[in-house]
Amino acid sequence: MRITVDGVEWRVEPGEILSAALLARGRRALRVSPRRGAPRGAFCMMGICQECAVTVDGRIRRACVTMVRDGMVVTLQGAGPAAAPRPGAARS
Repeated sequence: MRITVDGVEWRVEPGEILSAALLARGRRALRVSPRRGAPRGAFCMMGICQECAVTVDGRIRRACVTMVRDGMVVTLQGAGPAAAPRPGAARS
C-alpha cells in the first residue's frame, strides 16, 4: 500500500495506524503548536489528547486512531517536509 505524506509517496503496511507508520519512518513531529510553534507529535496514542492532528484527504484527523488506506494523502500541519524518513526506513 502507498500513502502520500507532504507530497512524498511512502510504502506502508495494511493495518498500520497512521501515527505508528509515521513514527516507524522517523516522523516524530506531526504539527506545531499554534502559540509557540513547538513541535507536536503522538502523545497518548489513544485519541484523547489530539496532539497528533494531521490533515488526511483534506480533513483534520487524529493520526493515532486513523488506519492507513491505499492512496491516502496526509499533510503534516506545519511540522516541515516529510521527505527524509530515518535511514533504512521503508519508503516507496
